Amino acid sequence: MFKTVIMMLLAVTAGTVGDIFLTKGMRELGDLSAMSLRGMLNAAFQALSNPKLVFGTAMLAIFFFLWLAVLSWEDLTVALPMQALNYVLVAFLSQYFLGEIVTPMRWAGTLLVCVGVILITKSSGA
Repeated sequence: MFKTVIMMLLAVTAGTVGDIFLTKGMRELGDLSAMSLRGMLNAAFQALSNPKLVFGTAMLAIFFFLWLAVLSWEDLTVALPMQALNYVLVAFLSQYFLGEIVTPMRWAGTLLVCVGVILITKSSGA
């Protein structure tokens, strides 16, 4: 179980950092829903050379390969709930790096997710 927890912490961190960088990069490109088809195609080409989007994509690739490794030895019913730890890291990093406001209600929900992950992890016999 220790190996699973370490790998999932690395995976969740890589995935969350990837998501933060993707968000920052896409905010630089602008709101795609307000663009014409030509504007969206232009934004797609710009995305290919945006360092934040490239780095974010690389971090999500690292997450993916760590996830595959975990799935090779751990039960899905244990591993998948551990991904929910992403919610905690996203809440912290979004406040700091994206300037988002995380309300007390969101923090309460995040706490409930953490309690659920702990219960599931403990139920695996570790």
